[in-house]
Amino acid sequence: MKYEIIHDLRIPKIGFGTWTIGGDTRPDPGQDARSMAALCSALELGYTHFDTAEYYAAGHAEELLGQAVRLSGVERAALFITSKVNAEHLAYTDVLHACEASLRHLGMEYIDLYLIHWPRHAMKLAETFRALNQLVREGKVLHLGVSNFNLKLLEESVALSETKLITDQVPYSIPEREYEKNGVLAYCQENDILLTAYSPVKRRYISGNNPLKALARARGVSPQQLALAWLVRQPRVITIPMSFNPQHQADNLAAADMDLSESELAQLPKF
Repeated sequence: MKYEIIHDLRIPKIGFGTWTIGGDTRPDPGQDARSMAALCSALELGYTHFDTAEYYAAGHAEELLGQAVRLSGVERAALFITSKVNAEHLAYTDVLHACEASLRHLGMEYIDLYLIHWPRHAMKLAETFRALNQLVREGKVLHLGVSNFNLKLLEESVALSETKLITDQVPYSIPEREYEKNGVLAYCQENDILLTAYSPVKRRYISGNNPLKALARARGVSPQQLALAWLVRQPRVITIPMSFNPQHQADNLAAADMDLSESELAQLPKF
C-alpha cells in the first residue's frame, strides 16, 4: 500500500467508502447483514481508512462501521475514520450536536477527520469553523476538512481553520475532471492538502470504453484497477472506492501498488 504523508499523518492512498452501507438516505435494516459482511471483509483485507457521514443511511452507516470495528478486534488507533457534518447542520450549535451524534453512532471517542459534507447557500462559514475548531480543541475531532468545495470556498476554509486543513473531498476520475479544471487539484498539491477522490470508478464509462479495457487486458488487471491506479499515481490524491464484493475490495486495494508507465498513460483517454 502506498501512503500520503501529510502534517505528520500517514494516510493510505486507497480507503473504503461507506455510501450505501446500511441503506442510502434512510436506514434499511434489510441491508445490515450484507453491509456488515462488506465492512468486516474490508477490515480483514487490511483497509484502515474508512469514510462515512451522518447523511449515509441517516447515521446507520456510522453505527454499522462502529460495530464492524469492534467485531474485528482491530485497535481503534490503527484506523483512520472520516465522517461528515450535513449541510443542514452548519450552524454553530448544530455542528456540535451533529458531531456528538456521529461519535455516539460510531461508539468512538474521537473522529480522525471531520468534513463539511456540502457547502450551503448563504452559510456562515466562520460560524461553522468556530464550532469545528472547538471540536478539535476538545479532542473530539483530530483533523478538519471539507467536501465539494470550489477553490474560493476552499481558500476561505484554509484561512478559518485553526489547524492545517487536511482535504477537499470531491468527485474526480478519468472522465470527471471538473476539480482539475477549476484549480482545486493544483491548489491542493501546492498547499499540502489532500484531494480525496470519491466516485473514482465511473462504471458506465468503464463498461463502454474499449481503449481502457484493452489497456487493462494487456496489463492483466481490471479496468477498475487501472482507473484507481491513474488516480493514486498523482501527488496529494487519495481515493475511497466502495464494493460489497470481497474480491473487488482486494483488487481495489491492490491498485494502490500499480505503477503506470508513460506509454500506458499516453493511451488513456483525454478529457
